[in-house]
Formats: sequence, structure tokens, C-alpha cells
Amino acid sequence: MANRFISEMGLPKSIANVFAARNVKTAKDALSLTEFELMELLDVGLAEVTSAVAYISEMVCPPFETALSLLEQRVQNEHLAGHLPTRLKGLDKALCGGIPFGVVTELVGPAGIGKTQFCLKLALLASLPTSYGGLDGQVIYIDVESKFSSRRMIEIGSKSFPEVFYREGMAKEMAGRILVLQPSSLPEFTDSLQQIKVLLLQNKLKLLIIDSMAALVSGEFEQTNNPRQHPLAWHISFIKSLAELSRIPIIVTNQVRSQTHGDSLFSFQHTVGANSQMQSRPDNPSRFDSHLIAALGIHWAHAVSIRLILEVRSGQRYLKIAKSPISPPLQFCFEITASGISLLSDDGVEVSGPQINAIHSHGHSAIIHCSDTC
Repeated sequence: MANRFISEMGLPKSIANVFAARNVKTAKDALSLTEFELMELLDVGLAEVTSAVAYISEMVCPPFETALSLLEQRVQNEHLAGHLPTRLKGLDKALCGGIPFGVVTELVGPAGIGKTQFCLKLALLASLPTSYGGLDGQVIYIDVESKFSSRRMIEIGSKSFPEVFYREGMAKEMAGRILVLQPSSLPEFTDSLQQIKVLLLQNKLKLLIIDSMAALVSGEFEQTNNPRQHPLAWHISFIKSLAELSRIPIIVTNQVRSQTHGDSLFSFQHTVGANSQMQSRPDNPSRFDSHLIAALGIHWAHAVSIRLILEVRSGQRYLKIAKSPISPPLQFCFEITASGISLLSDDGVEVSGPQINAIHSHGHSAIIHCSDTC
């Protein structure tokens, strides 16, 4: 729009000819100058310049749209507003249908909490025929930590979708749609991402799962303040653009680590008063549980659109919607069953304050503990 020619905008010929004579040909040329600079260049009065600038601005300015019209466009264009239902009723309702297309959704929590179980269920759901509520497409499962279990996936599928799995040949067909890649290094992971382009061009890929990102790199990078120095900077950018351009849901799991003095803190991570001094002391064991944070740093946190935290407190597992542009901060109690993750109640409890971002791990020991210099 900025490169639109002024001669094509319908300005009065008297002023349009002046613009042309002074080599001010496009809207960008005119709007890059102040009104006084245009008065001097065009040798015309302020009133004429003001009127011409207002007219040019109106012609090139994108039209305003209401929230209602944008909503109607998204409803009409289902592939832009699509979701992958998780079959967790409360979570799907909060997320307006499930895991949204076109964005990166992060599952973060301590080891053993259920992140991989969740991923296995989502992979099955994406491979389900559309007549059963699935996406009827291929899934790429990048298994960085070699935790993918075919046996567990079959168990989840047979318990969750018995009417589908026990149809002749259906289980084999669905399993054939899930492609598992197991890169053992960062260069191999980079190659895996490049391979995804082929499936995208064939319009067959419906879901990408990366389990997990944090396992690819060590903890020492997290203290860098320059996003360009992040060893996963290219990968983060690629994954985010991949979601936006291909309009597929991308699920990425992330680990947790203990917060250290060198970490850059969000405002919700600060505590006030004398209690904060006690909690920040290195010899205080509670700091490793009350101040767990997601690995990969702030640069990664900004790249994800939805962050789901899985944690455990006093023996009870919780799933929290910590970051979402469409949902309030909610938490759900859940358990792990033969069919995967199951909510104990579909009614989420709204959580206010810093608790929605806190990550607890009472009873879990598989946490990445970093020293103050890591």
C-alpha cells in the first residue's frame, strides 16, 4: 500500500501534477516527509499540503475491522481457526476447542509428571479418521529423549478408542501415520526439522511433536541476555514460523530447573519482604521446589503462545493453563490412567497471582539443579 502511486489515487490534477513534477511519486515518498518539508518542496500552502496528506493517508491506510468481523472470518475459514481436541472436556472448553492450529503449545513440568503420556494421546488423536473426531493425517514425533513407547501408545489407543482400534487393520493404519524421529544431537535435530518441509509440501502433516527441546542443550546457555547467542535461536524461529505458515498445531515439551540468582525474573517471580531473603538463600532447600522455572530461558518463553504447566503438590497432579491469549488462568486436577491423562473434574479452578506460573514438584526428584554459575 505504501508503494501505491499518487497519480492513481484520484487527487485533483493541480496538486497531483505538483507531486509528479517534484518526483514525489508514491505514498511512501509523500508520507516520509513532514508537512513543512512538503510545503518547501512543492512550493504550496499549508492547507493544500494538509489536505493532500490526509487524502493520501486515507487511501493507503488498511480498513478498520471490528472484533466481530474478525471472528466471523475465522469461523468461515475453518483451517485457520481449527483445533485439535484433547478429549479433556474442561481443557478443550477453556481453549475454545483444544490445541489451536498455527501456534506453538508448550507442555512444561518435571520428569515423570505425564508430558510424554499427553503427547502420545495427542499423536493418536491427530491420526484418527475425521469421522471419529481426528485430523486423519500424519504425525511427526521427534523423540529426543528416546521415551516414545509403541506399547504404551497401543494401550492408550485401545482404551481410549476401542471402537476404532478393534476394527480390522485400523490400529496398524493409524500407527503407520505416526513417524518417529530420534535425533541424538543438535545437528541431527536440525536435519529432522528440514525433513519436515517435504511432508508439509505434500499437505499430509497434521501435527508436530517435539519431546523435548531442553534435552538438546545443556543448562549453561540460559544466562545469555542476547537471543542471537541462544543455541536454539534458529530452531525457535523455524518452529514458530512453521506453525504460522503451515497452520498445524505444534506441541513441544520442556523440562524444569531450579531458579538461580543469575536468572532474569518476570515480575511474578519476585517475592517481597523478609521472606524473600530467606527463600533466595542458597542453603534453603525449599527454594528448589518453590522456585522451579521452565528451562530454555525467556527467549523461548516468548515464542510459545500457550503454556500448559503440569505439576504435583502433596501427591496430587495439576494441569495449569499458565499462558493463553484466549483462556483465563485455570488449573485442573488430573491422573494418569490406562487411557492416558484424565481430568478428575471438568470444572477448572481460576488461579490468581504468581501461583499460576509456579511449578511445584513435591515428591519428584528428577529436576535439573543448576549452580549459580551455570
